[in-house]
Amino acid sequence: MDKGILKNVAINFCGLVLPTFVSLVTVPAYIRTLGVERYGVISLVWTLIGYFGILDLGMSMAAQNHISKARASGDDEESARVFWSAFWLNLCTGIIGGLVIYFGAFMYTAYFSKVSPALRHEVYMALPWLAIAIPIANVSWVFAGAINGAERFGIYNTNQTIGTFLFQLLPLGAAWLIAPNLQNVLAAAVVARLIAGLMLGRSTIKVLNIRRIRAPQLGVAKDLFSFGGWMLITSVTNMVSESLDRVMLGTGLGARFVTYYTVPQNLVMRLNMLSTAFVRTLFPRMSAVRRDHAGTIAQQSLEFLNSAFTPIAIVTMFALEPFLRLWVGNDLAVQAAPVGRILVISVWLIGQANVTRVLIQSQVNPASAARVALFELPLLAAGLWFGIRYFGVAGAAVAVAARSLFDYAVLLWLSAIRARPILFDMLPHLAFLLGSLYLASFLSSLAIAIAAGAVIVLANVGWSLTMTPAVRELARSLLLRLNPRKSA
Repeated sequence: MDKGILKNVAINFCGLVLPTFVSLVTVPAYIRTLGVERYGVISLVWTLIGYFGILDLGMSMAAQNHISKARASGDDEESARVFWSAFWLNLCTGIIGGLVIYFGAFMYTAYFSKVSPALRHEVYMALPWLAIAIPIANVSWVFAGAINGAERFGIYNTNQTIGTFLFQLLPLGAAWLIAPNLQNVLAAAVVARLIAGLMLGRSTIKVLNIRRIRAPQLGVAKDLFSFGGWMLITSVTNMVSESLDRVMLGTGLGARFVTYYTVPQNLVMRLNMLSTAFVRTLFPRMSAVRRDHAGTIAQQSLEFLNSAFTPIAIVTMFALEPFLRLWVGNDLAVQAAPVGRILVISVWLIGQANVTRVLIQSQVNPASAARVALFELPLLAAGLWFGIRYFGVAGAAVAVAARSLFDYAVLLWLSAIRARPILFDMLPHLAFLLGSLYLASFLSSLAIAIAAGAVIVLANVGWSLTMTPAVRELARSLLLRLNPRKSA
């Protein structure tokens, strides 16, 4: 496998891990400083801004796709045209979204929210800052797409990490030094986003060698909308799918069972960072190369992902229940651990499916991936209804895992690459995971569970080294780097 791709995967993985740690460390300080009620309002505010990400209209991914192709052909002028067209479009939609969120949040706070009069006044004072945050976020996504399209992931993740530090620490500093109210905290957060956006924009202009401001071009905008619209449909459909399980659990069984589901889900979903790093790396590279080369990259990436992700998933299955016992107590752990183990398999399958999805989006047709997502949504709803009705929380987890397997199979078929070697590589790893699921469910002794997990991990690593030449060669090259004397 291309060492440049693996290097970029490592950079993107670190860029995902570091902000996560920063967020975890600062949350207790925010709660102590602001109080539970104010922190809850701020969490809802940033969740709302995340939903307004649909105003991006897929422009950031479309810009990434078009810029990667333009740079592959050495056409800097086309890169500039794409960048400025996407920039002005996202700025306009961001301004419209800011106005909508300002008046909508005003009406919601005035007539529907259940907060104290003093806190309601703070929300009113903070609304202008909330409106400003939308266009800043929209434009920043274009900057991110452009830099990733140029495959300058080191620059992007450096800016992202600095931006996360600013976003977490500036509002906290404002609460400590000025006053712990929503207006100051949101104002500082918007200033942090603005600084991070300006840094990212400056890096984008340098990377793309942009020399002057351009007006948007109708033809380029049309191409971006054509590509980005299907990407938007896929994103929105996946967003609905990812929340549908919790909504149907709450409706069918009640809030207590949602807790049994979401506690392990929130932990297990952290494993997605590895596959997310792969997807972020592969999309611009696959967009820039020929169809046959992109298929080879996809196959090699799936082999590497199987070899690297499966041992992590096995360890998670055996460690999940002991960790939950320490973290949330024995009673909740007993209910949540079986669900979490099933969701580990789901996350593992999602990682496989995402690689084939970006191959289709970059090389085949983004509309195909969007249609698959739309087709699967009612099937998922039906599976969740059946699973929850007859098997409870575990039934919901099985339905999600089944949907992930179906998604991977359909996308692999649509990608039109050689499926047989990919399946022959994937199925043994899936068998290791299913065996781990069975053993972890019945081994009550912690010592025996650790020993069994270690044996299965070693067996899986041995299988990868024996049956996958590319992984074996990569392991050999790593050993030679760690021990240069052997290469002499």
